[in-house]
Amino acid sequence: MLTDTHCHLDAPPLRGRLDEVLASARHAGVDRIIIPGVAPEGWDEIVHLSHRYPRVFAAFGIHPMYADQADEQALARLAGLARDAVAVGEIGLDYFCAVPRPVQQAAFRAQLRVAAEAGVPVQIHCRRAFADLLAILREENISRIGGVMHAFSGSAEIMAECLKLGLHIAVSGVVTRPNAVRPPEIARIIPADQLLLETDAPDMTPNSRHGCPNEPAFLPETAQRVAELRGTTVRELAAQTTRNALRLFRRIDTI
Repeated sequence: MLTDTHCHLDAPPLRGRLDEVLASARHAGVDRIIIPGVAPEGWDEIVHLSHRYPRVFAAFGIHPMYADQADEQALARLAGLARDAVAVGEIGLDYFCAVPRPVQQAAFRAQLRVAAEAGVPVQIHCRRAFADLLAILREENISRIGGVMHAFSGSAEIMAECLKLGLHIAVSGVVTRPNAVRPPEIARIIPADQLLLETDAPDMTPNSRHGCPNEPAFLPETAQRVAELRGTTVRELAAQTTRNALRLFRRIDTI
């Protein structure tokens, strides 16, 4: 069975047909799904979905594109939600978006501290900001709680620095695309005990479903490609990545 460690089930392309999406996921062998939060206004919906559907788990965070919403009230609410969440996320830095860098950095630090207080790992988004992100992670002692680099897009050298901090590396459907260069190289060399799989649905659709919204049922295509790259079987890869997910996101091991 596979674990989708990052899936936006609350996004409109999926939210309107959730019963079908989740039935297809189960049929495809996707056993557990984590929904990350991106902004405070969406947190209630994530709570609702995690209560309504078994084996769907909630994470809460403020994405860097909404970092200007990380005020005292939002952070206090996040601290309350984090006590029962599987992670704080998705959080991080994105220097492609318009939010000023100091605002993003302050929000990122504050949420790392919320996660540390709650004793839960973090789901980290990073785009064009690896130097600053790694510096903050070191300063905030990320190794005490752990986390995952969601849809990792960096180099092997950057990955090595993430691994030194005890972070996991998540592979998405981008690895299946014919023009992908760096993702397959990274997928080959991630240490087995720090490898995770994700869809980032409805984004990052695998190659065979190009043009369609992504969904958890498509995760096996990513698993197949990663297994080929690593010279293993899908069954072995599924078992390893699920063990890793259960170890990192301890609260998903509930059934």
